[in-house]
Amino acid sequence: MSTYRLDKVFAPRSIALAGASPRDSSVGRKILRNLRDAAFAGPIQIVNPRYPEIDGIATVASFDGLPETPDLAVIAAPPSAIPGLVADAGAKGCGGAVIITAGLGHGPGSLAASAADAARRHGLRLVGPNCLGVMVPGAKLNASFAARAPHAGDLALLSQSGAIAAGMVEWAARRKVGFSAVVSLGDQIDVDIGDCLDYFALDRATRAILLYVESVGDARKFMSAARAAARAKPVVVVKSGRHAQGARAAATHTGALAGSDSVYDAAFRRAGLLRVRGLGELFAAAETLGRIEPFPGKRLAILTNGGGVGVLAVDRLIDLGGTLAGISPDTMARLDAAMPPIWSRANPVDIGGDSDSARYAAAFEALLPIRKTTRSW
Repeated sequence: MSTYRLDKVFAPRSIALAGASPRDSSVGRKILRNLRDAAFAGPIQIVNPRYPEIDGIATVASFDGLPETPDLAVIAAPPSAIPGLVADAGAKGCGGAVIITAGLGHGPGSLAASAADAARRHGLRLVGPNCLGVMVPGAKLNASFAARAPHAGDLALLSQSGAIAAGMVEWAARRKVGFSAVVSLGDQIDVDIGDCLDYFALDRATRAILLYVESVGDARKFMSAARAAARAKPVVVVKSGRHAQGARAAATHTGALAGSDSVYDAAFRRAGLLRVRGLGELFAAAETLGRIEPFPGKRLAILTNGGGVGVLAVDRLIDLGGTLAGISPDTMARLDAAMPPIWSRANPVDIGGDSDSARYAAAFEALLPIRKTTRSW
């Protein structure tokens, strides 16, 4: 299915919420409050047969009674009601649904399987079940029961754990790190990490992607999506269940066997993903990526310890529409003073194959201040 109809999930024009309740403690009420607090621009409709109105919004008894077809259905009803609600949303013409509800079971004969079958019949995309929800600040969408809304930014967070997603949002809010989207995938009975990688790799509002992975169901699909995404933008992944006991815990959490960690490690390297070992490193990566801003202009100084690599970098720079910067006399003098006689005395700045960290640092010191000039480095 890949990105089919995912625009209805991540950029909906209208929403229907099934499962809202007047009770302040209910998950549905929290979702409704978040939808409204995010200032979602489109209509928000409520499906609930028990109450005539909730928070001043008139309800309807079923999806069939909605006056207009919503792009996205958000469902937080009891587990037994989920397959029927998914079927009704699909029959109404909804493009996507986020199932917040947990406890639908796993495998053939489960409520989750019934919901997936009902969605497939209508081409309805499902996020979840057993998830925190979906948050897209740029679309003014907060279809979740998270306690805090994320700041707007350009990092997409894709997480199989709702708790991890909520924790990342809390951490990022205190540091003014923003997100283009936060997607809690839950049990992934339809939309999975591969689908989301395909979508956000092409999303102009997303500059980098952060992943929290417990297991991968379709390895071929994941690898294809991961390779494509990593060619387009940085992708950082933290994988839980690295040891046998953790893998068993992950299986009880999402219903999927985590598999051998060495296989995942090799797959991540082959796909070009940057793997980090824990949430602390994922937080650090998010903060670093959140602080980096795109460089203005097209002129670039290339610093290398090998001539061949420098030539390849020049070719790629030209392919992308950039140009090599000139080296000003002042910068040339600074480099001559700090580099051995073998350095290239040209851009690319080749400082020799035996370069150590001190030589690189000296070259950076000579090059970076010259960014303030208008014509050369």
